[in-house]
Amino acid sequence: MKIKIYLLPGTMCDENIWSKFYTFFDENYELIHVPIPMKSNLDEIIKALDIYFEEEKINLLGFSLGGYIASYFACNYPHRIKKLFVVSSSLSILAKGEIQKRQKAISFINSHGFKGLGRKKIISLLEEKNQEDEGLIHLISQMYINLGKEVFINQMKSTLVRNDLLEKISSLNFPITFFYCKEDRLVNHEWLEVLSKRSKDISFVRKISSSHMVPLEKPFELSQALKEWIK
Repeated sequence: MKIKIYLLPGTMCDENIWSKFYTFFDENYELIHVPIPMKSNLDEIIKALDIYFEEEKINLLGFSLGGYIASYFACNYPHRIKKLFVVSSSLSILAKGEIQKRQKAISFINSHGFKGLGRKKIISLLEEKNQEDEGLIHLISQMYINLGKEVFINQMKSTLVRNDLLEKISSLNFPITFFYCKEDRLVNHEWLEVLSKRSKDISFVRKISSSHMVPLEKPFELSQALKEWIK
């Protein structure tokens, strides 16, 4: 029987986010990309996922925004989860400044149209050695264009209001692994350190890198950690 793992992507990521990651798995694995549901808030998103997942209990991986959504789902539907794997994500509330920045982005796009993600912003997501990788930059840019304005605005609006999941995630009793890079500027490292001290049953895989786009930049390391987790 194949090992089935559901994959929730990050903000404005389509199935191409897993393109390099997929290559490290053979026919014994069934990896299923799950687009983030187009709903108005996180509670509606996880209700839609509860309907979408076929099995009684699932293996669930979430990357970046998908890591928060996967964890929120696990905290609210723990009976549906076998194992949880969280990539490039911390499960804290958004800072006020970040909420304001996202609200401004929504207003700007509504007024001036959607042009995707700028090159400078894409480069900021990559570790230094990949910042001139034109193929990688194009892939990330194209995912934004593929998904478009409607998806961008929905993902921004529906995930602005978040709960801090520290207490709930600490109390879950199935295997959980966090995989992230120590210099990733989009991760709340203080929050993860508190979690690591709070729960001895959660595993942490920390890489010395500034990469946020781990499935594209560190697909082999991620695949190895995932195979350990699934054991």
